[in-house]
Amino acid sequence: MIARIDGELESVKDGSAYVRVGDIVYELLVPAGDQMRLAASVGERMGFFTLHYLEGQGQGSSYWPRLIGFSSPEDREFFELFTTVKGIGNKKALRALQLAIPVVAEAIANGDAATLRALPEIGKKTADTIVLELKDKVNRFLGARSIVEVKPGDAGRSRIVSDATTVLVQLGENRMHARALVDRAMIADPALDTADAVVTAALSLRAMG
Repeated sequence: MIARIDGELESVKDGSAYVRVGDIVYELLVPAGDQMRLAASVGERMGFFTLHYLEGQGQGSSYWPRLIGFSSPEDREFFELFTTVKGIGNKKALRALQLAIPVVAEAIANGDAATLRALPEIGKKTADTIVLELKDKVNRFLGARSIVEVKPGDAGRSRIVSDATTVLVQLGENRMHARALVDRAMIADPALDTADAVVTAALSLRAMG
């Protein structure tokens, strides 16, 4: 069982991070939401907390070993919880998690099925099932490495996030990308304290790519 890999991040492409450890290069599948951040860290030494599983090939007649890489043990634990929902396997979960995991956990805790439906491959029925099955199981993930720490009862902060996201959607962003931009803006400048300021910062980030 491989639980952690530390090495040089050589490249990130097609949903995988390639990590060199000595003379060996490991391919790690990574959540969609981590790919942009990882791409900016190519060439750096990084640590990944890994999940090892066997992927069936050709009607399940043969199996290939796969490694999934996460930035923290909490992210790995959330992924394992997320994939307990019927119909969400490892590959589907990797594609669906295009928002930071604490953001997805927050949406589940708040019963925000609209945010979940904006994730790739998550339709209305699946979103409702995720909320039903996991709503009472995700509290420990709220704020853990969160890009935007919105704790239960923090209505002011939650309103800023919601309003800024809504404005970006009105400006043409889809909901998922809008929320991701809000997250990036608020970690870049935690002092932002109005929705207008967050929107301005988010648009600047978008312009920079």
